[in-house]
Amino acid sequence: MKPAPDQMDLLTLARRRRIEEGAAQFKPLEWGLIRRLWTYTRPHRRKRNLLVALTLVRSMQLPALAWAVGAIISGPVARHEPLLLAWAVAGYAVLALSTDALFHFRQRYALELGEAVVNALRADIFRHVQRMPMSFFHRTKVGRIISRVTSDVESVRIGIQDVLFVSTIQAGQVFFAGIVMLICDRVMFLMVLALAPVLWVLNRHFRVRLSHLSRASQESFSRVTATLAESVSGIRVTQGFARQETNAGLFRSLLADHARYNVALTRTSAILMPLLELNSQFFIALLLLLGGWRVMHGDMSLGRLIQFFFLVNQFFSPIQIIGNQYNQALTSMAGAERVFRLLDAQPDWEDAPDAAPLPDSRQAISERAGVGERELGRPAASVTRVLPSCPAVSSLPAAGRVFRGMRVEFRRVTFGYDPARPVLHDINLTAEPGQSVALVGHTGSGKSSLANLVAKFYLPTSGELLIDGREIRTISSHSLHRQMGLVQQQNFLFSGTVLENIRLGKPEATEAEVAGALRRLDCLDLIEALAGGLQTQVGERGGALSLGQRQVICFARALLAEPRLLILDEATSSIDTLTEARLQKALAALVARRTSLIVAHRLSTIRQADLILVLERGRIIERGPHASLLAKGGRYAALYRQFRDMDGPAA
Repeated sequence: MKPAPDQMDLLTLARRRRIEEGAAQFKPLEWGLIRRLWTYTRPHRRKRNLLVALTLVRSMQLPALAWAVGAIISGPVARHEPLLLAWAVAGYAVLALSTDALFHFRQRYALELGEAVVNALRADIFRHVQRMPMSFFHRTKVGRIISRVTSDVESVRIGIQDVLFVSTIQAGQVFFAGIVMLICDRVMFLMVLALAPVLWVLNRHFRVRLSHLSRASQESFSRVTATLAESVSGIRVTQGFARQETNAGLFRSLLADHARYNVALTRTSAILMPLLELNSQFFIALLLLLGGWRVMHGDMSLGRLIQFFFLVNQFFSPIQIIGNQYNQALTSMAGAERVFRLLDAQPDWEDAPDAAPLPDSRQAISERAGVGERELGRPAASVTRVLPSCPAVSSLPAAGRVFRGMRVEFRRVTFGYDPARPVLHDINLTAEPGQSVALVGHTGSGKSSLANLVAKFYLPTSGELLIDGREIRTISSHSLHRQMGLVQQQNFLFSGTVLENIRLGKPEATEAEVAGALRRLDCLDLIEALAGGLQTQVGERGGALSLGQRQVICFARALLAEPRLLILDEATSSIDTLTEARLQKALAALVARRTSLIVAHRLSTIRQADLILVLERGRIIERGPHASLLAKGGRYAALYRQFRDMDGPAA
C-alpha cells in the first residue's frame, strides 16, 4: 500500500533531515577520544595500573604456554624421558593455573573500571544537562539525551572493559609470540612477517567504511529512541487526530534506515573476517610447505617444527579476535564521540563569573536578630516570642515567614528566542515589592515570554531587567530561583508520593508543615481523601491524580517554599470552578506581601491584581487597575467581556 501524500512529505523531510545530521558523522576516528576517555580512569589509577600490568603479563603467558607445550613435545616426549616429562607437565600446570588466576582478576578489575567510568560519564552528562538553559531543551529531543545516557554510554563501557584490554592482550600475544618465533627460527619467522603488508592493506581498505557505518548505525538508533520517546509522550494527540498510521510509517522508515546501516555493517564485517581467516590459513599452508621441506633436508628438527606451529597458532589466532574488537571499538568510539559532543555543547548563556547571590530579606532579618532560618519558619506568634525587639516582626503574615517581595523593573527590554525575530518589544514595567501584576492578551502576545525573563530562564536580547535594583545578569540564577515560586499550566509532578512532591519547594519540611500548607490553601481534605493521603503515589508525571489534584499539589509546593517572587502561568486553568472558588482566599494569602506575576484568563484572578498589563504582539498597549481599564473601554474592556462570557455570570 502506497503512503498517503502527507505521509510522503513527512518521510521525505525526515530523510532529508537524517542526511543533513548524518553528514557530520562520517569522519575518521580520533585518538583524542581515547585519550579523553582515559582521563576518566585517573580517580582509579591504582586499579587501572594494576590492570594494565595484569594485561601485559597475561599477553606474555599465552605464548609461554604454547612454547611450553612445544618444548615438552620436542624435549622429554621426543627423548622418552618420563621423569622429566612429569616435572615438565607439573610446571606447565602451575603456569596454566597462574594464567587462569590472572584472567579472573583481569576480567574483574576491567568490569569494575568500566562501571566506574560509565557512572562518571552519566553523572557528568546529567550535571551538564541540568545546567543548560531552556533554549537547549527546546531544540534537543528528550530521546536523544536519553540515548546518550543509555546506549551511547553502554557502548563506551564495552570499549573500556572489553575492547581496550582484550585488544591489548591479543596484540601483546602476537608481539611476544613473534619474539619467541624469531628466537626459535628466523627463516620461518620471515615467512610469517610477509603477512603484515597484507593485513595492513585489508585494514586500510575496510577501516573507513566500518567507521562510517558504525557511526551511522549509532546515529540512526538515536533517532529511533528520540521518536519513540516523543510518540509515547504525545500519544493522546496522536490518537486524538488519528495519526497512528502516519506516525507508524515514519517510525518504520527510521527502523528501515537503522536496519540498513546494521546490515551493511554486518556484511562488511562478514567480508573482512573470512578474508583475515583465509590469509591466516594460506600462510599456515605455506609454512607447512617450507617447514616440511626444511625438516626433510635436515635444516630443522621435527620437534622444533611442532613447537613453531604452536607459536604460529598463538600468532594468528588473535588476528580474527582483533578484527572483531576493532568493529566494537568503532561502535564504542562513535558512542564516545556523541557523548562528548553533548558534554562539549556550550550553553547559550550562563551566569557571569562575577554574578553574586541575591540577598534574602529573611536571612538578613535572621542574622540581625540572632536567630536561625529554622526560627523564621515558625508561625508569627512563635517568632514574636523569639524576636520581641525585631521591627520586622510586626509585619509578619499570620502564618508565614518574615519576608518582603522583590522589586522587578523592565527598562526598554526586547527579547526573541531567535534574536532576529523578537517576540517582546521595548517593554517598560515596574512591579513594586508586594505588588501583583496580571498579564492579559491573546495567545502569542508574549505573556509567558515576559514571565520567562523574570524567572531568568532566558536573558533579554536588549535593554535591562532589574531585580531589587540589580541587573539580572549580575544575579546568580540559583539565588534567584531559591526565592522564587513557580506554578505553571502544565503541572509537572515527579514520580513519588504527594508528600515528596510538595516538599520539593522545601526538602527539610516536616509532614506537619506540609499539612499546614494544604490547610492554608483550604485543600487538605482533597489530599486526605486520596487512598494513601500524603503518602499516595502520584504515578509518572502525576498520571494517577486528576488535573485539579495535581494543581493543588503545585500550589502547596509554592506556598511551602514561601517565595518572595511568585509566577503563576495559567495556574488555575486545570482547576474546576468549585475548586478554584475554594482556592481564591488561599491564593490571596499566597500573593500577599509577595511580588506576583500572573498570566491568567480567569476573571477572578485578573480582577484582584494591583496592575493589569494588556499585551499584543509583544508590546504593552494598556496598563492600569481593573476599574480604570474597564472605564477606558479599550482592548482590556473587550477582552474582559469576552472572558466574562466564557466564564459565565458567576465569575
